[in-house]
Amino acid sequence: MVEPFIQIIRFVFVVLVAFGVGMVLVVPVEKIITKLNSRKHIAKQGAPIFSQMHAAKEGTPVMAGMIVWGTVVVLVIVFFIFSKSFDGFWGQVSFLNRSQTYLPLAMMVIAALVGAADDIAGIVKFRGKNGFSMKERLVLFTAVALIGAWWFAAKLGWDVLHIPFLGDVTIGIIPYALFFIMVVVATSFSLDLTNGLDGLAEGVALVALSCLAVVAFAEGRYDLAVFTGSLIGGLVAFLWFNIYPARFFMGDTGAMSLGVVIAVIALLTNTALLLPFFGFVMVLESLTDIVQLTSKKFFKKKVFISAPLHHHFEARGWPEPRVTMRFWIVSGLAAGFGMIIFFVDKFLLK
Repeated sequence: MVEPFIQIIRFVFVVLVAFGVGMVLVVPVEKIITKLNSRKHIAKQGAPIFSQMHAAKEGTPVMAGMIVWGTVVVLVIVFFIFSKSFDGFWGQVSFLNRSQTYLPLAMMVIAALVGAADDIAGIVKFRGKNGFSMKERLVLFTAVALIGAWWFAAKLGWDVLHIPFLGDVTIGIIPYALFFIMVVVATSFSLDLTNGLDGLAEGVALVALSCLAVVAFAEGRYDLAVFTGSLIGGLVAFLWFNIYPARFFMGDTGAMSLGVVIAVIALLTNTALLLPFFGFVMVLESLTDIVQLTSKKFFKKKVFISAPLHHHFEARGWPEPRVTMRFWIVSGLAAGFGMIIFFVDKFLLK
């Protein structure tokens, strides 16, 4: 019992330090955003309902997602330096671990840089567009996912998929690599779609990360759990300023990096099939957007007033905070069901 207790203290310590670092990073990040003139642009063509509902958000600073992933990077560097310079405590706090945190850290940073490039492309109106096209994003994030798939195949030799209540199933390196890419791309794009109301995506991501932290603890992957805790602390600091009315938005550099790292942590803990529960609202957002686009393309009709789903409820007259809070509640309930499946599968059926 001593080891788990110490790890819980370590986890809570890192979450609190990450929150403090995130709060400190707010000022320098805002200065960077101001210098880049990174502001929210509300497209008026092709989305009249959306532009009408969100006209007041025009000009809100974007790219503040740097606070979240920047917090993690700062902690990794500082804790690593301290662990090499001092004995004892700092060696215990550092969570840089080749088998557990190298991959999610690397993919988070790469995805953050790709997302930042997308944000900057929107600022400078690259090729006259508001950022990269959907096809360009798909190609870029498939490339990011390929890096992780290669690591799983070449470094870990991982080809096992855990199916709740059925156990581990060996599916082969190539099929698992394809599954890995699908999960990473789907999760990153789903979280980006959810990032449409003040605090919505952040709250949903917080629920998913909290579940994954518990899962990592239960599997004895303490460094991965603490890494997840650093994300939680940075995200809470960001959410402090992003709750309605938002002081700034995370942009693609935040949403895409968070989506990617959530997917990678789920894959590392072999709970990817529970992600639809941990990130239930993200699944709803993606499905409603796909249904809307498909219906408009083939039947020339809209199923929802506006898509994804949160905009539909906005258009029906729900105040933005009500939509956000209720989606948080739904997210928490679905995640709780996912945690029940995880624990029943892991402990009660063995």
